[in-house]
Amino acid sequence: MTRAAILGCSGLSLSREEEAFFRDVQPWGFILFARNVEAPDQVRRLVDQLRVAVDRPDAPVLIDQEGGRVQRLGPPHWRRYPPGRAYGELASNDPLLRREITRLGARLLAHDLAALGINVDCVPVLDVPVAGAHDVIGDRAYAKTPDGVALLGRAACEGLIAGGVLPVIKHIPGHGRAMADSHHDLPVVDTAYDELDAWDFAPFKMLSDMPMAMTAHVVYSAVDAKRPATTSKKAMRQVIRGAIGFDGLVMSDDLSMKALGGEFADRARDSLAAGCDVVLHCNGDMAEMKAVLAGTKALSGQALRRAKAALGRLAKVPEPFDLDEARARFDAAFDGRWAA
Repeated sequence: MTRAAILGCSGLSLSREEEAFFRDVQPWGFILFARNVEAPDQVRRLVDQLRVAVDRPDAPVLIDQEGGRVQRLGPPHWRRYPPGRAYGELASNDPLLRREITRLGARLLAHDLAALGINVDCVPVLDVPVAGAHDVIGDRAYAKTPDGVALLGRAACEGLIAGGVLPVIKHIPGHGRAMADSHHDLPVVDTAYDELDAWDFAPFKMLSDMPMAMTAHVVYSAVDAKRPATTSKKAMRQVIRGAIGFDGLVMSDDLSMKALGGEFADRARDSLAAGCDVVLHCNGDMAEMKAVLAGTKALSGQALRRAKAALGRLAKVPEPFDLDEARARFDAAFDGRWAA
């Protein structure tokens, strides 16, 4: 029985306890963080360990490799990448160049990840910042308008998919207006529904054909004044599945973030009851993971269909490209500012 959960692990390799735990609970997937990364061969071994533990060679292994300040792989073994905003600020008189270089950057990211066996990247950020919002999104956003975000967000998705890595659009239905960082507090957005629909939700509508999305731990009072989107049936049915029209796999954002209250089992149970297909828990803490799993269930029904459909989008053979030429083109576009 595959469980509706994505879990982290504590270190550079699996402990015997972790191997036994994952073998027993069978999470759908895993996520890696900087604490799990030292060198290429080590990461490949860890990825293999994770998949062997659940006996599924295609088990999704995720990472947050956006570029800028959200980059789990970095020097000396991997190159640095720019934040989303840097793509949006390229050659402002040539939007096609911005799109091309965004796709190219994502294709290079996919090359790095696929070489390690990582097959899902939690990119792109489709949040649209507004003036005065908390800078937790900030330069992670590709642009300052919904159309600009959607244009470059789609380019990033295309580059990842071409390289054999699945994108995750985040943070659905939009975190750019939040005045607090959901890692630490619960943001409450009191904006009118029509404005949310035209601005915050718009990029997600334009990329509603993508395979996976990650929720926002944000309360939208015009939709549900009591619960954040992650645990809100109203937000899921009326906005994410309704107005946005997203029918891909929806995962919660990290259940260990302080925006959510209550016991971990309740956080997991409430997220799944609201309509998330799988829950995400990232920090690798064994006691917390056991509590989360107590609130989960088997991946079945529509959630299982969406999970299978998402993995079905993985390119069997990555789109060919000349790595040296691609790197040279990418570096030239940024005048060498992000050269390895």
